[in-house]
Amino acid sequence: MRSLLVVALAVGGLVLGPLPRADAGPGVCPPFCDSIPDAAWIVPIDIPLYPVYRWPGLAGLAVTTTTPRFLFEELCASPPPAADPRDYAVAARADVVNPDGQWQLRAQIIHWRGDTAHGGSNALLTLQAAQQRLRDCQRTVPEASPSLTTAGEEDLAAVISVAGRLVAHQYLLAHPTSSTVVELALWSTLPLQVPWPAVADMQVLDAMAAPLCAAYLGSCR
Repeated sequence: MRSLLVVALAVGGLVLGPLPRADAGPGVCPPFCDSIPDAAWIVPIDIPLYPVYRWPGLAGLAVTTTTPRFLFEELCASPPPAADPRDYAVAARADVVNPDGQWQLRAQIIHWRGDTAHGGSNALLTLQAAQQRLRDCQRTVPEASPSLTTAGEEDLAAVISVAGRLVAHQYLLAHPTSSTVVELALWSTLPLQVPWPAVADMQVLDAMAAPLCAAYLGSCR
């Protein structure tokens, strides 16, 4: 019963009530550093399952969020961190909602303004904390089965199953030279109507990182 409640809260929280529309920056940072530049979002064709769902441009769906959290934290009922650098970052989220049995999509970009020495440290700390919280997932929700398939200093990929009723693919990327963390998550209730494709973690993570070099000027050599 508890697993059903967790899933219901996690899924329901994604579709109830729109968030405020982001003041999207059509250019790059600088000068658009108080919002997420349109150029920072992953190209839709690079998102898994694009041939099936024809994902839309995410900048057009982006909404501002003042409390950015990752999908796995909802699925795992992760307790709120005592001190979370995400609370003072610029963040926007884009969701694509489909019927049960079809894949849902969440993309999120979190950016710290100011010098990259401080912002880059926040990005790395956020990713490290996410890895630990994912490992604690089964402790907070015994019905959940997390499996980290990539766990590097700057990237993370995981598959999370909840009581045989839901499966999620979670990707997180820390990009310290632009003081940014990017999330991509796809999940579906079971049984799946569309099978998950064979796609390498690094292929997805590289596609998440590529737009940041153009969006945040001077962040890549």
